[in-house]
Amino acid sequence: MKILLTGATGYIGKRLLPELIQQGHQVVCCVRDMQRVPKEGIWKHPDVSLFEVDFLKDNPDSKAIGDVEAAYYLIHSMSDKSVDFQKMEDISAHNFVKLIEKTKARQIIYLTGMANEDKLSKHLASRKKVEDILNQSSVPLTAIRAGIIVGSGSASFEIIRDLVEKLPVMVTPKWLNTRHQPVAIRNVLQYLTGVLDKSETFRKAFDIGGPDILSYKEMLLQFAEIRGLKRYIYTVPVMTPKLSSYWLYFVTSTSYSLATNLVNSMKIEVVSKNNELEKLLGITPISYKDAVKLAFQKIEQNNVVSSWKDALVSSYADNTLLEHIKVPSYGCFTDKRLKEIEGNADEVLENIWSIGGDRGWYYGNWLWKMRGFLDKVLGGVGLRRGRTNPHTINTGDTLDFWRVLAADKSNKRLLLYAEMKLPGEAWLEFSIIEKNGKNYLQQNATFRPKGLAGRLYWYSVLPFHFFVFDGMAENILKAGKSTK
Repeated sequence: MKILLTGATGYIGKRLLPELIQQGHQVVCCVRDMQRVPKEGIWKHPDVSLFEVDFLKDNPDSKAIGDVEAAYYLIHSMSDKSVDFQKMEDISAHNFVKLIEKTKARQIIYLTGMANEDKLSKHLASRKKVEDILNQSSVPLTAIRAGIIVGSGSASFEIIRDLVEKLPVMVTPKWLNTRHQPVAIRNVLQYLTGVLDKSETFRKAFDIGGPDILSYKEMLLQFAEIRGLKRYIYTVPVMTPKLSSYWLYFVTSTSYSLATNLVNSMKIEVVSKNNELEKLLGITPISYKDAVKLAFQKIEQNNVVSSWKDALVSSYADNTLLEHIKVPSYGCFTDKRLKEIEGNADEVLENIWSIGGDRGWYYGNWLWKMRGFLDKVLGGVGLRRGRTNPHTINTGDTLDFWRVLAADKSNKRLLLYAEMKLPGEAWLEFSIIEKNGKNYLQQNATFRPKGLAGRLYWYSVLPFHFFVFDGMAENILKAGKSTK
């Protein structure tokens, strides 16, 4: 079949794409920005093509996708900084319906949240509204409703991991006693591919979940057991939703806006009432403990396919990020370093591609951590996002408190844009260039201040720049020799 895949660069989309290709389908991937798509791997598969579209705006000509036979709708805006994510989701859904009705598609498949309670959070209510919009289409909808998805890189998994591995003793809000039915990411993919072109699932909604019904407290304790950690959890009734959001924000790698949405959703019981899809497709549900073990197998093999932190929607409501792809020069402060590479240029390139996360920033890591802590205190993302893979970087990925604007390994260039709280805008660029038959590491830091506060900020940190940026460049040149 020829399939349209929205959210192709998101957490689920990146995992669903190889499954569809393996099953012999042709896949047209909807992307908001062609430049964000990696230029290697499965994206170069002959059965994969790209279709650039922003569903928050007017639809492009649908002729290029007129012959698609099914479509996956995997667009979500919960983690967007915009407070009106519900309106954004409505607009996206309506524009998607307009587009898909012009094609030959005979099925829409939508992964949404389980919504069996009368009182829903804004997040779950919005997902339910999107389901209603898609249901109004002339193209039949199959809605798959999931609760917590457990897999390497999923938001729920990473938040639970942060809490368990960082806090031996937890004083927690009472919503940790709320019951949920977590489902393994492997099962989710089986459901998503299993319903494809099955007429008996058309115009129906199905709950999916694993075999265990657990409270958040039980999930934390079972996670700790698997990790060989002893943890003590005490729930208190006095922690307000706002305090709960701050608790998640400061302890985990989530943003405050996402923490707020998660807290509001976590108070709602999520237990399946209609799980007939399990029998219909012959799927064996994976237990919570086994799902956690499988996730750590991927992590230990450095084989995490996707992470919720890399989803572009987590930071931007539109494509304004693209405006920063060209580093400005007018009205900017810069720190430029040019170092001759005396050894192997490919080793230096690998060092550049390994920057951040557990590897650190090659010089003054305690200063970077202090800056990350201050950023977190000011409401920024801090350093806790890390990186998805220790050696692979793709355009659009998060890298601590940076966003990757360009990761062009063939041309030996990495461009980062700061997502930390700043009175201005900041870029950090690494490249390897050739001059007069010699290879050089070129490292440029650029800061465009906003008003007097921006200028004062630059001059206040200027004394550190000489040591940090010069030391970083020097150690990038040396790291390959000292760590191998």
